[in-house]
Amino acid sequence: MNIHEYQAKALLKGYGAPVAEGVAILKVEEAEAAAKKLPGPLYVVKSQIHAGGRGKGKFKELPPEAKGGVRLAKSIDEVVAHAKEMLGNTLVTAQTGEAGKQVNRLYIEDGADIERELYCSLLVDRSVGRVAFVVSTEGGMDIEAVAHDTPEKIHTIAIDPEAGVTAADVTKISKALALEGAAAEDAKSLFPALYKAFNEKDMALLEINPLIVMKNGHLRVLDAKVSFDGNALFRHDDVKALRDETEEDTKEIEASKWDLAYVALDGNIGCMVNGAGLAMATMDIIKLYGKEPANFCDVGGGAGKEKVAAAFKIITADPKVEGILVNIFGGIMRCDVIAEGVVAAVQEVGLKVPLVVRLEGTNVELGKKILNESGLAITAADDLDDAAKKIVAAIEA
Repeated sequence: MNIHEYQAKALLKGYGAPVAEGVAILKVEEAEAAAKKLPGPLYVVKSQIHAGGRGKGKFKELPPEAKGGVRLAKSIDEVVAHAKEMLGNTLVTAQTGEAGKQVNRLYIEDGADIERELYCSLLVDRSVGRVAFVVSTEGGMDIEAVAHDTPEKIHTIAIDPEAGVTAADVTKISKALALEGAAAEDAKSLFPALYKAFNEKDMALLEINPLIVMKNGHLRVLDAKVSFDGNALFRHDDVKALRDETEEDTKEIEASKWDLAYVALDGNIGCMVNGAGLAMATMDIIKLYGKEPANFCDVGGGAGKEKVAAAFKIITADPKVEGILVNIFGGIMRCDVIAEGVVAAVQEVGLKVPLVVRLEGTNVELGKKILNESGLAITAADDLDDAAKKIVAAIEA
């Protein structure tokens, strides 16, 4: 689960991280009052969407030369002018795709005198099984580009979970970021605080880009991106309350209600599988035969008839879907349960696109019997290769 920048900063501030004063608004009419609450005279007006690259983004409704989704303002009148242009319009960034995202809220923040921009993130380093700091002196830009062009400028410091962030760890991180003076002193409290927040709130990612050294020598969190482990949200009612469903795909929201692993993609073949590995293989073979998957939909190993039916309905609700491939290996999951769920869903919502089903494993013959006797236009497949060929041919027919 992702949250907005202003929410992430409020959370980190609660752990003692240095952040600027700011006010989130939903209406243009709130912009002037929000700005008046800040010291000024420099303000930053930030679009709040769940996507990176906002500063370099473009609004669909504005001319190409218009400023992006993060703008400086040197007066309250300029803050209001930016708010009028940004709120309610669609911001397109490198991470949103061509469709972009509508800006429904802004964060008006006090400006900062920047001396240096740094990069700092925390994530789980699976190679060592520990939470690690990933830091670079090349902040304020695409970290993937830094990794590609100058990988030597990225440093990874894994943290011993029993010891936590030690003085030695802080020294390593500070050295990697070339911190001195007041900034190095700030680091002694900031990095342990970030680690504590990451662990206590079950974060999957905590990214600060940029972390800045100000002209007065101190550190400040200038931007913050936080993602949480969805499997741990039951422990954090305060985090769940931060969820903004307007930033999420409606199909993914519905899928979460059924505990389905569903991710909307840009293709035209809907995929229903059980198991992440099988899902990846299914998507790969669809691409091998020249088409693109419309989703990643994993019903899991123990789904019942109702859950399978719900997954099928979610897939068919996507107008981009021109065909559906159901690929099930029945280990824990039984093929007859899958078949019953598919039949029930088709009978309820109808079938307007080709449907190919490949079943293998527990109760496979019973599952095939249920499909064959349903009277529905379902094409059976013998294996995954056969299934992919048939769904692609059915779409192209």
